[in-house]
Amino acid sequence: MTHTMVAEDWDRQTFRVNREAYRSQQLFDAEREQIWGRSWLYLGHETELPNKNDFKVRTLAGRPLIFVRDGEGEIHAFLNSCPHRGTVVCRENEGNAKNFACFYHAWTFRSNGQVSSIPGLDAYPGDEAFRASMALRSVARLEIHEGYVFVAFTADVPPLLEHLGDAADYMTMIEQQHASGMTTLPGTQLYSVRGNWKLAVENAMDGYHFSPTHNTFVGYLRESGFAVTDDDQYAYTLQNGHLLLVLTGHGGRISMIWEPRFGEDERVRTQEHRAEMVQRLGERRAHYVADESHILFVYPNLLLFDIEGLSIRQLEPVSPGVTDVRAWQLVPKEEDPDARALRMRTVVSFVGPGGLATPDDIEAYEAVQRGIEATAGGGANDFSDMSRGLADEIKGVQGRSIDEGAMRGFWRHWVAAVAPAGLSVTGERPESFVTGRDVR
Repeated sequence: MTHTMVAEDWDRQTFRVNREAYRSQQLFDAEREQIWGRSWLYLGHETELPNKNDFKVRTLAGRPLIFVRDGEGEIHAFLNSCPHRGTVVCRENEGNAKNFACFYHAWTFRSNGQVSSIPGLDAYPGDEAFRASMALRSVARLEIHEGYVFVAFTADVPPLLEHLGDAADYMTMIEQQHASGMTTLPGTQLYSVRGNWKLAVENAMDGYHFSPTHNTFVGYLRESGFAVTDDDQYAYTLQNGHLLLVLTGHGGRISMIWEPRFGEDERVRTQEHRAEMVQRLGERRAHYVADESHILFVYPNLLLFDIEGLSIRQLEPVSPGVTDVRAWQLVPKEEDPDARALRMRTVVSFVGPGGLATPDDIEAYEAVQRGIEATAGGGANDFSDMSRGLADEIKGVQGRSIDEGAMRGFWRHWVAAVAPAGLSVTGERPESFVTGRDVR
């Protein structure tokens, strides 16, 4: 792909993205190879597998996988393909099993991937090496940070913490919210969106759309006594393609920031929990953990909505115009039942697939996907503008959440990975940008 995909004009202070990036099968195939095939990818949370021999079947970058905790308690990710002839081994979505049996020829494998039995083994080479060579194929790399399980399909990736960079600490903040730690709730929210996966990233990092798109929710908050504001809210481009929005005026946070709709009982619980956090973490750290809502994008497929409650979203690109989204709710391992009930009502009312926000967002980026067909082949007219706040970025001023700086950070990283020849830069580019922040 040699024509311009991202055009930065520092003299005119504009940033534009070629809409072919959302439509092109050629670019989608390049993404599969250059991004999904060569990066750490979020697979799931280890608390989804609480018991030995628990398993989930999950497709990641188009590849069927078995996500399993073996009989010794170790986490694995196996390609869901029989080493014999390639048949899908596990055909259940989830469960608990000491063994996986291929229905085609009855080859059987333990939950640690080792061969359990091969019918008619005497017809094969008799040495143990053959049997060992027929174990389920593991992904090339698997590492875990704060319960988040990441895999890579190539061994040629840096250590996970090096890849995560500053994003790792925001994941640690989530674990620090409660002394008992955090766990996923059973059940997966799964839905398909008729839009390119990059639109989901843009939408998550786009504070500019909050008030106009979610005006029903904004009106509801104001009527309940919460003052909605975009002041003192910022966007950060972190290392390695990761992005962060820091929000303080878009709603309360269960057990950390009280607002009137949560009720008086929750006010008392919040006060008690805040005092415990300060004692456990110190006042400065407790402030960053509790007083800010964060939307964190971990490149390329994980979104953490640490806002009123906490929702984990995993992006699975299916085609240039279709993305599957899986979502899970992360909650304290130990929590007052009334607080848990309030948490779940609050989470599903906004970020759940039937809430006041997610349907708006889905319609928004499905509308973009439909709309960009109108300008296909339009040359200079077939570009989307992401220039908002670029003048401040050039000056070194920290970008606001309602600017488009985080999106620009994403596209700079994307074009370097997928279509480096497609970057056009006009004018003198600043030596550095405002990135990262010290919250330790």
